[in-house]
Amino acid sequence: MAETARGTESRYGNRPTMKDVAARAGVGLKTVSRVVNGESGVTPDTERRVQEAIEALGFRRNDSARVLRKGRTASIGLVLEDLADPFYGPLSRAVEEVARAHGALLINGSSAEDPDREQELALALCARRVDGLVVIPAGDDHRYLEPEIKAGVATVFVDRPAGRIEADTVLSDNFGGARDGVAHLIEHGHRRIGFIGDQPRIHTAAERLRGYRAAMEDAGLTVDEAWVSLGTTDAGRVRTAAEAMLSGPEPVTAIFAGNNRVTVTVVRVLAGLSGPVALVGFDDFELADLLQPGVTVIAQDAAALGRTAAERLFRRLDGGQDVAPERIELATRLIARGSGEIGPAR
Repeated sequence: MAETARGTESRYGNRPTMKDVAARAGVGLKTVSRVVNGESGVTPDTERRVQEAIEALGFRRNDSARVLRKGRTASIGLVLEDLADPFYGPLSRAVEEVARAHGALLINGSSAEDPDREQELALALCARRVDGLVVIPAGDDHRYLEPEIKAGVATVFVDRPAGRIEADTVLSDNFGGARDGVAHLIEHGHRRIGFIGDQPRIHTAAERLRGYRAAMEDAGLTVDEAWVSLGTTDAGRVRTAAEAMLSGPEPVTAIFAGNNRVTVTVVRVLAGLSGPVALVGFDDFELADLLQPGVTVIAQDAAALGRTAAERLFRRLDGGQDVAPERIELATRLIARGSGEIGPAR
C-alpha cells in the first residue's frame, strides 16, 4: 500500500476511513467511533492505539455527513453589539470554542446597537440555515424570531434578555454588581457619588442604575439627580457629564462608571484634576491595573457568558428543544486596585 504525505493511503480511496483506523489499531469499528466521538467505555491503552492510528493515517472525522444525517448544517450564528468592543472578544471566542468542540462553524456579525440591523442580520443567518443563534440584543421586540424558533432554530440571548418572547437568557448580575461597587465607595466614606451610564433603554444600563440607587438607599443617602447621567458612551458626552458633576459648590467625591467605555473617559477627566476623586467602573479593561492608581472595577466574566450561552444552545440542539426557557445569571466580582479606595477630601 502506497504511502502519502498524510500517512497510509486508504484501501477505500484517498481519504482514510474509520475502517482503516480500526484495521491499523487492531480494534473494532465501534471502538474507533467511541474514541472519535469522545465517548466512554474505552481503556486508556486502546484509546492510545486508536489515536496513534488516526495520526498515522491522517484520518479526519466526516462532520458534514454526520450533521446531514441529523438534519443540520453544522453552523451557528452570533449577533454581537459591536465587534470592536473589547468586552465581546472573549465572549465571541468562548462561543466559537464551544461550537468547534461540537463540530460546528461560527458565523458572527455586528448589529451596531441598531434594532433594525439586528433583525436583518439574525434573519439573514436563519435564511442561511444556521442550526442556532446566540444573540446580544439591540432591540426590545424579538417576536420576529418566533417562526424561526418554532422551525427548530435554537436561540439563546446573552448579556441582555429577549424582548416580548420567552427564550433562554444568560446574564451577568448587573444589579448586584453595581450595588456592590457603590457600596464599596460608601464604605470608604463617600456620600456624594455620581453615576454615568449608557442609554436607559439598554437593559444592562438600567439594571446598573437600579443597583446604584439601591446601594444609596441602603445607606440612607438621598440621590441628587444632578449626580446621574445616562446617554451614549461618546467620549464628549461622558466628559461633559463628569465635569458637571465635579464642579459647583458641592461636587461629587466619587464616580461609578456604568461600563468600560465610560470608565476610560472618566479616567482621562480625573487625570486633569488636582484633588482626590474615587472611581469604580463596571467592566474590567486592558491596563486598568497599570494606571496610577489602578482602577477598581466590577468584573464580568465575558468568556463564561459566551461559554454558558453556547453550551445551552447545543443542549437544545441535542434534544432539549422542549425544555422550558431558562434565565441564568452569573455573578460579578469586585477587584479593588486603588481608585475606589480613595477617601473623600476632608
